[in-house]
Amino acid sequence: MAAKVNTEECTGCGICVDECPATAIELKNDKAKVDEDECTECGTCVDSCPNSAITME
Repeated sequence: MAAKVNTEECTGCGICVDECPATAIELKNDKAKVDEDECTECGTCVDSCPNSAITME
């Protein structure tokens, strides 16, 4: 399963966007959004999020 963003916890800092090796994350309306078709399920975004707003489901 692709990474999922909890938009209530996401602060839009953009760290996950910078860290994603598949460039599958972008900021939309100041929140991270994962392109599920591009996500390789590597977990880098989960590890890099300072707010624990991203999970692998």
